[in-house]
Amino acid sequence: MTAQEEPPTMRAVRTTAAGSPEVLEPFEAARPVPLPTEILVEVHAAGVNPVEWKIRSGKFPPGALGAYPFIQGWDVSGVVAAGPRVTRFQPGDEVLGLIWFPRQGGGYAEYVTAPARQFVRKPASLSFEEAAALPMAGLTAWQTLVDVADVRPGLRVLVTAAAGGVGHLATQVAKARGAVVTGTARAAKHDFLRENGVTHAVDYTAVDVAEHVHGQDVVLDLLGGENSLRLLETLRPGGLLVLAIGFVSPELATRAEQLGVRVTAFLVEPDQVGLSALVDLVERGELRVHLDQVFELADVAKAHEMGESNRTTGKLALSVRPSVTTL
Repeated sequence: MTAQEEPPTMRAVRTTAAGSPEVLEPFEAARPVPLPTEILVEVHAAGVNPVEWKIRSGKFPPGALGAYPFIQGWDVSGVVAAGPRVTRFQPGDEVLGLIWFPRQGGGYAEYVTAPARQFVRKPASLSFEEAAALPMAGLTAWQTLVDVADVRPGLRVLVTAAAGGVGHLATQVAKARGAVVTGTARAAKHDFLRENGVTHAVDYTAVDVAEHVHGQDVVLDLLGGENSLRLLETLRPGGLLVLAIGFVSPELATRAEQLGVRVTAFLVEPDQVGLSALVDLVERGELRVHLDQVFELADVAKAHEMGESNRTTGKLALSVRPSVTTL
């Protein structure tokens, strides 16, 4: 680039304030430049996760994202465009990753930069959209069930919201680890649950889960709130409830102690080792990513609206094919 040339730009969507989906604004942003050990990725697809519409709406504080406006999005898949002093990847490699979380990731854009070791190679069996839907939800499932709960063959695992983005991946991870899996969802989604490794499907709209399910070794609570107190009663003595949304309140901790069970909160983080394990499951045919719907980048507000309906099955993703692919 000569002194007279303008720096390259890209399409992106920024969050301008806390509010309704209308605060998501398409704009032209400067294309990021990778530092040593980082790669520049031409984004082909981005995942859409509940944390994003909760931050956008003001339900979650933006925290490490900084002041408005900022570019949301942490799940990306695409093609490596450049990577100074990076040996793990070469330009042209297809990759997926969870980048920078919980700092600003910038995934709602045509290009991102992030440390090379926050990415893994994309399996050929996954589309870019499926690949972008995997990292945050998949790592939440893997880190809670494997790293935190140490799920092993024969353990009994209950997953709430088992037809959702994290839930449908968590049931498959638990099944692959040899667990006996119980999942909650509306009756209409029970066939979907069974396809994903659930042995016992429970309709939470028809029965009280705590009265219907007992003796669980691990509960992965993807709903939080008052629901968590009742879920403690599904555990065996010494069992563990992992709360993937919110935090452990004093009331929840006290009740867990009274019942002789354990409870812990959790927040996902970038993890190349965990992503590699998930990709291995994909390549062995033990893990599939179900996409409910794919939106164009400019329609990210519609994706947020759909996500906030709490009626999606599996994941949502954005198609982010760059308008210009030559650097």
